[in-house]
Amino acid sequence: MRNPDAPLLSPSPMGGRAPRPELLYLVHRIPYPPNKGDKIRSFHLLRHLAQRYRIHLGAFVDDPADWAHGETLRRWVEGELCLLPLSRRRALLRSLTGLVTGRPLTLPYYRDRRMERWVKARLSQGVRRALVYSSSMAQYLLPYQEVHRIIDFVDMDSDKWRQYAGSHPFPLSLLYRREAARLFAFERSVARAFAASLFVSPAEAELFRRQAPESAARVFAITNGVDTEYFSPQASLPSPYPPGEQAVVFTGAMDYWANVDAVCWFAEAVWPALSAAHPAAVFYIVGARPEARVRALAGLPRVVVTGAVADVRPYLAHARLAVAPLRIARGIQNKVLEAMAMARATVVSPQALEGIAARPGEEVAVADGAGEFLSRCVALLADPARAEVLGRRARARVLADYGWDAHLARLDGLLEPAPSRGVEP
Repeated sequence: MRNPDAPLLSPSPMGGRAPRPELLYLVHRIPYPPNKGDKIRSFHLLRHLAQRYRIHLGAFVDDPADWAHGETLRRWVEGELCLLPLSRRRALLRSLTGLVTGRPLTLPYYRDRRMERWVKARLSQGVRRALVYSSSMAQYLLPYQEVHRIIDFVDMDSDKWRQYAGSHPFPLSLLYRREAARLFAFERSVARAFAASLFVSPAEAELFRRQAPESAARVFAITNGVDTEYFSPQASLPSPYPPGEQAVVFTGAMDYWANVDAVCWFAEAVWPALSAAHPAAVFYIVGARPEARVRALAGLPRVVVTGAVADVRPYLAHARLAVAPLRIARGIQNKVLEAMAMARATVVSPQALEGIAARPGEEVAVADGAGEFLSRCVALLADPARAEVLGRRARARVLADYGWDAHLARLDGLLEPAPSRGVEP
């Protein structure tokens, strides 16, 4: 059995293709398997970049099950591979040092001297391009001004903490407001230092431009995509639901606070009346690591909490409805794009639809508040033909606008430094 506290340090394999430009890619969480929001985007970035660069990948592993996939990354990582264990409990304790130093708590959470030494070693060998995924990993590249550095912030995490502060009681609200302010100051300093800053949606990029106008010209949006061959309604997938059920499904990591808040709110504010109107309806909460509050929802009538599943697609393919009742959200919700790609009628909050160019009422159903969620869901469960049309149009929208390759092509030019910097072609 593998020692969970031991790093995986894998040198470059011998042989292989002709030399290509080298790229250092730092990610806060191992980008494989692509089974949750951040890992989906970081994986597709890796896969795209591997077509042009010899990648050196450094990442943390916070789920013991993910160690089984370490060597799988060799399909895309031609250079050095460094995977370091991250104990959530230890990282949380370490983050509290930020209260003493005045730094954002996020930074010491992901601080590791082994990663620092590994990064230094790679750059000392001449690597002069770097892509950093998430603000927490930028701390490892800030000292190296000679490197052409790009950061994918994905979301404006500081604003997420600000939203959390507004929905939590004291003293958490005070702690979250502090983190929002300190993290934004750090995000702003990173954007000033790096050659380009990426965000997951035009709205997210514009929000940052307004708040950090000095870096506005170097802020870009690269939207998420969907693997439409994998998430396809034509796939042959056996139903996980008993005959006769009308499944209403939510998918997502169930240790993520915004998802926990969403399903708890839906189960308490919408589900009793919805299940009374449609006695065959069953609410399925599908996602790994459900917190205690989520597990408790399984005690409600006709609510099922699955925990981790091997494949989320059958739960989408055979659901009558997908719901995304997020009250706090940043960027683009992969769960919404995946449900749309599977041609499911999807009922979403305005927050969950942010950054997705789908037409309300024609490609998705938008609901703001319990009353609208109830009426939209009741109507679609009662009208399967209408739900089918909505789902078919949703997939057409994804096929038209949300392919990964077209979106990530913009990154290629940003990674090419100006000739005056003297970086290898």
